[in-house]
Amino acid sequence: MMRWAWLICLLGSMFVLADDVRMAFGEKIPPFCFPKTNSGIELEVIGAALAYKGHVLKPFYYPFARVPVAFKNGQVDAAMTDLGEDLQPWGAHYGDPAVIYQNVFFTLASRKLSINKPADLNGLTIVSFAGAVNRYPQWLRAAQKAGRYIEQNDQSIQVKTLMKGRYDVVLSDISIFRYFSLQLKAEGFELLPVSQHPFTAVNPQDYRPVFRSQQVRDDFNLGLAELKKSGRYQAIYDKYLRD
Repeated sequence: MMRWAWLICLLGSMFVLADDVRMAFGEKIPPFCFPKTNSGIELEVIGAALAYKGHVLKPFYYPFARVPVAFKNGQVDAAMTDLGEDLQPWGAHYGDPAVIYQNVFFTLASRKLSINKPADLNGLTIVSFAGAVNRYPQWLRAAQKAGRYIEQNDQSIQVKTLMKGRYDVVLSDISIFRYFSLQLKAEGFELLPVSQHPFTAVNPQDYRPVFRSQQVRDDFNLGLAELKKSGRYQAIYDKYLRD
């Protein structure tokens, strides 16, 4: 009888520890986040990692710049990113990176362009995502001042304008560019070969989610490691990015 009582108490404690996790995400960032369907690479990876220990992800969507603010204000239990601001003074516990954003320059392969330093962009027209000039001023400010630079929120348009030769260079995350390229291909749009030009070193520590609960953070890290070990992590990426 005592053994059964102990087992019931143990199971009960497991259910108590399995929390709903209210987490702040940026508004629509294909293929990482689709608010209308609560889907996307980042949501599925984080949701599956949390589920490993029984937690349930409850996504809340904000303009990207408001994501860390929502955490600091106590509106959520976790946030997909700190946007470069140390959130530890607000009780944040940093998890392992769920996804990696890798911004590179894209050009048409037929142009045979080489981009290794900011001066290599001289004379070239550039289209990028919103806010990029503030993140990479040493690369983009000169083009902006010369009127050769624009920012475009709809990143599918970036791919189209590059393919049609309206701009010389696109600055985009590799996965985002590939996702929209595949979408256009499915619509019958002709895609031309492109060249990628990495220009910054990727630091996985720049893309860590934050959690108010250290236990939830630890559970998330365990779940993320299991996702990668089992192959489910790559399967989630392939779901959105496989041709």
